[in-house]
Formats: sequence, C-alpha cells, structure tokens
Amino acid sequence: MTPRVVVVGDLVSDVVAVLAGPLADGSDTPARIRITGGGQAANTAAWLARCGVPVTLVAAAGADEAGDARLAELAEAGVTCAVVRRPGAATGAVVVLARGGQRTMVTDRGANASLTGADVDAALAAAPDARHLHLSAYTLLDPASRGAGLRALAAARERGLTTSVDAASAAPLRPVAADFCQSVRGTDLLLANADEAAVIAPHGAVEALVRMAAVVKRGAGGATWSGVEGTTVAVPGEPATVVDPTGAGDAFAAGLLSAWLAGATPAEALREGARLGARAVGRIGARP
Repeated sequence: MTPRVVVVGDLVSDVVAVLAGPLADGSDTPARIRITGGGQAANTAAWLARCGVPVTLVAAAGADEAGDARLAELAEAGVTCAVVRRPGAATGAVVVLARGGQRTMVTDRGANASLTGADVDAALAAAPDARHLHLSAYTLLDPASRGAGLRALAAARERGLTTSVDAASAAPLRPVAADFCQSVRGTDLLLANADEAAVIAPHGAVEALVRMAAVVKRGAGGATWSGVEGTTVAVPGEPATVVDPTGAGDAFAAGLLSAWLAGATPAEALREGARLGARAVGRIGARP
C-alpha cells in the first residue's frame, strides 16, 4: 500500500474564465466561467486521493462560506484536512484567465499567508503513518508563511520522511530564487516547470539541490528526471485536447508521487505524471 502523504500549502477558490478569444482590454470578452476549488497543494492532494493514496492537506482557510465549501469538496474527494480556520481572514482566491495552453493567475492568498510552523507540527503529530511530505513552494515564497514552509521540511527530516517540493511559479520565485535554493537544499525530489528551472539555474544546477532527483515538467513536451547519480530519463507528453491548463502541473505531481512512492521506476513515475496532467487539461478546473 502507498504510504500516507502530507501535502503542505495553499487552499483557495478558483474563479476560472476560459476565454473565447483574445482578452479585449477595457471591454468585454466572452468566456466560460466556473468557481471551483483550487490551490496548488489542495489540487495535488485531491489528485493523490483520486490515485488511492492516503493524503493529509495542511493549509489555512478563513472561517467563511468559501472555506466551508472548499473543505467539503476535499472531504468528499477523500482528503484528510488538517486545515486551520482563521476567523476574520478570507479564504484565498485566484482569478484564472485561460486560453489555449496558457493561463494567467491573479492571486489573493488570504488566510494561506497565516499558516505557521505550529500548524504543521500539529498536523504531522496527527498523521503518524505519514512517510512523505510534499511542499508547495508558494508557502516558501511569501515571507508571511515562509516559516511554515521551512518548518515543514525540517520536521519531515526529523521524522525520517522523504520530501518533495514543487517550485510553484516563476514570477514570485524570481526575486527570492537564491533563498529558495538554499531552503530546499537536501530535498529528495524538486519539481519545476521549464520557466521555474530557468529561474533557479543561475544559482546552480537544479540537480545540485536535491538528494535524489530534479523533475522538470514541460507540458506537452513531456518531462525529465535528472538523478544525482547522473542518469537522465525523459518521457514524451500524453496526447490531450487542452480545455484549461489550470492545475495540470499539480496533477502531474500527484501522478509522479503516487507511482514513485509505490516503487515505480523514474520512467514509470514520469509517465503516470504525464497521464494525469493530460487528464487535467481536458476539463475546466484544477481538480479531478
């Protein structure tokens, strides 16, 4: 049986607008619009649950209707929620503008910025069967929640858990890339897309940061696994009709981790990640 995974990071409401054409600045643009559960960590947790992996999400949400709805969705999906509620804070929200294979996000992290190291410690204490911790780097990239991200990695090592980090997003990563690289050094797996890997590269090879492997996601171009022993494995992308690319990388992470933690080879793990990523882009929203 695949061991329990603890996922630490953001839980938000996504307002996804799949545009019918180019954005008409200052005017109207037709779109299909959905309000769904989102947040990189929450999405990955939901996809892990769909893969049959026992999973706990550690996050923060407001004591509001949006938080109620997001937690109900995750519970129905089979995710154990170690989500702290913050009275007076709003559940995070993201506006996603998607067209073709691209998406642009306008982000309000809301209560996610209040996540603390104590919240992480409490969640890990309540999950003694956990064997792996996956961290969304949004937690590290925001100074308000950086302490929680650092504590998550430190506590995982103290408990003997393997670790993985998803580099999250190139724009917020760029101004803090040097600190990010120092923070994730010694992680077992580091996941990044091509843009994120390019931001990290001036601070040293991505593979130099990890104990086992760096995984670079290239969307339709597939993915690569670069092991610290010098081996590189590449797989092509899965054929897919792209409706909304939101959350494809989160689904990829879940597929990769579910296979790798069950003993799959790097190639098998990459293929499972690519398979779930292709499934994710075929519908509106970031969840299964």
